[in-house]
Amino acid sequence: MADHVYPPVVIALKTLWRAMGLRFDFRGQENLPKLGEGGAVLAINHIGYLDFALAGTAALPMKRYIRFMAKSEIFDNPISGPLMRGMHHISVNREAGSTSLVAALRALRAGEIVGIFPEATISRSFEVKKLKSGAVRLAQGAGVPVIPVAIWGSQRIYTKGHKKHFGRNRIPVSVTFGEPITVPKGADILLAEEDLRQRLITLLTKVQSDYPDSHRGQWWAPARLGGTAMSLEEAEIESARVRQARLAKLEAKKQKKEKK
Repeated sequence: MADHVYPPVVIALKTLWRAMGLRFDFRGQENLPKLGEGGAVLAINHIGYLDFALAGTAALPMKRYIRFMAKSEIFDNPISGPLMRGMHHISVNREAGSTSLVAALRALRAGEIVGIFPEATISRSFEVKKLKSGAVRLAQGAGVPVIPVAIWGSQRIYTKGHKKHFGRNRIPVSVTFGEPITVPKGADILLAEEDLRQRLITLLTKVQSDYPDSHRGQWWAPARLGGTAMSLEEAEIESARVRQARLAKLEAKKQKKEKK
């Protein structure tokens, strides 16, 4: 698969990271398959809008480009769309999920590494939410391992409900690739999904314990660590409220259009 767009995007991102003075702590890259050793599914916790770019940066020492699965709206954007297609990322259309599944399986069987955020949306609590089953289903279907990935610190740069911090902020960002998990054919998907979630939680807890900045009293840290972020339950309620408001807005827009 020819990559003409990915390399210049990587250069641009590295320039941005240097300008921001980000302090990286990348671990576990040896758990990624080397080029030519086959594909893998990366199951990444989701706490900020830059998670994909930071996780992709962490994988570069292994000379691997990650093909991320992302919602189709990003591909529809006139600026981000051509970049996403040029980097061979995979569009996810909620109304035609089978198409994205086939594209991801094809990429995995071709030896690519596919990145997924199995929580589907950003966790407002910064804890690991309940997972969708896509990651383990893909790994099982393609006969490749699923690798849990814990990212921490990205929420301090750009996340839901908070201001962006793109200046020279010297924020520490940690990304750790866990040990590969095999999902055998015939394995119970729900059990495999819960196993993946527990491994993600364990990995994230370790990353947080090694994080250089104190979590106490910080908006970007969960109460479990002394922070002031909302709980998982509160975050679910807030997400439901936002989703309902968005649906109501779409319905009002639809009715207004029908009256014309």
